[in-house]
Amino acid sequence: MTGLVAGKVAMVTGSGSGIGRASALKFAEEGAKVVVSDVNVDGGNETVAIIKKAGGEATFIKCDVSKAVEVEALIKGVVDTYGRLDCAYNNAGIEGDAATTINCTEENFDLNYQINLKGVWLCMKYEILQFLAQGDGGAIVNTASVAGLVGVKGSPAYVAAKHGVVGLTKTAALEFAKKDIRVNAVCPGVIETPMVERLTGGAEEGKAKVAKWQPVGRLGQPSEIAATAVWLCSDQASFVTGHAMPVDGGIMAA
Repeated sequence: MTGLVAGKVAMVTGSGSGIGRASALKFAEEGAKVVVSDVNVDGGNETVAIIKKAGGEATFIKCDVSKAVEVEALIKGVVDTYGRLDCAYNNAGIEGDAATTINCTEENFDLNYQINLKGVWLCMKYEILQFLAQGDGGAIVNTASVAGLVGVKGSPAYVAAKHGVVGLTKTAALEFAKKDIRVNAVCPGVIETPMVERLTGGAEEGKAKVAKWQPVGRLGQPSEIAATAVWLCSDQASFVTGHAMPVDGGIMAA
């Protein structure tokens, strides 16, 4: 078997659509056995079906990442199914509601925290415990955002949560570096996903407008984030840990 993660067991949260689905497909393409996880059962099963149709190996486990008991059960399910865990991509997230700092509701702030930040922490907690039990290291990638590196007007809850993801990533990387556990974050720009479809209403005019935010002048593709996540989990990135990597068409260069 060949591929960047050949023979590995990979788990991807939020893989019922968008970046998560593209990443699950890429892990499978590069030789991994893949556990697809999402709250969207239909979407998750569809991702598994696509992987199997292409000749890959995958299974679906439903999980709400904001609930510790479900995350713990997810990791146990991965190990029960494939015997171990090698690569984890903590991608599940929401955009929440657009609002300024003074207009953001407590409910919106709490939801962003629960899923985008607490969810990543819970996933890392149980993934790292599994890696330590195995005793031979592992790789984690978290989905942050360019909004985890700079401020974005009208998205205080989302920005706060994504900044938190970057902080969690760096902290865990330092804590477990000597255990050969690498922890990195990918920071997407504006990617053509269902989330951006909701932002733009699916209109080409809206997509063109947000594409201009990026110096390359186009939307990113889920496959471009997927390729980065898989590379960060591979041995080719063996000396990379604690890094928040922008994949943003040049936004952070400005």
